[in-house]
Amino acid sequence: MERYWITPQPISIDECINKVVRPEAGAISTFIGIAREFTRGKRTLYLEYEAYIPMAVKQLERIGDEIGTKWPDTLVSIAHRTGRLNISEVAVAIAVSSPHRDQAFKASRYAIERIKEIVPIWKKEHWEDGTKWIGDQKETISYVENNKSAKEGQSD
Repeated sequence: MERYWITPQPISIDECINKVVRPEAGAISTFIGIAREFTRGKRTLYLEYEAYIPMAVKQLERIGDEIGTKWPDTLVSIAHRTGRLNISEVAVAIAVSSPHRDQAFKASRYAIERIKEIVPIWKKEHWEDGTKWIGDQKETISYVENNKSAKEGQSD
């Protein structure tokens, strides 16, 4: 059973959960990242995600392996969406099962942070006043600087 995948189809969190349900688990923690309408005051109309799928899946598996090393009794499932996402659609879903809740909480937080660090997925934000590819998934680039660049060069 594949526990890591990239898909252009809507993501079902139940599918992620079902891949980690097991008798020895006393907790399942989920994280669902969705497309939000406002980012630092800029209104987003919709998002587009692209991924280098073979490498992205390998990196998701790597994250699962890292979690298994840090929290040995955990089981992880991660799905990430590509293509166009309207506001409030699921972009990423993570489910982590473990015997105890603390491990599940910590592992799901670790998973989303590592996804933003190492998985080759790119987001294009479509704003009211233009568009911009956001290669920095950790969002450390100033949107003010991006907004100036976007207005100078307009849409790409």
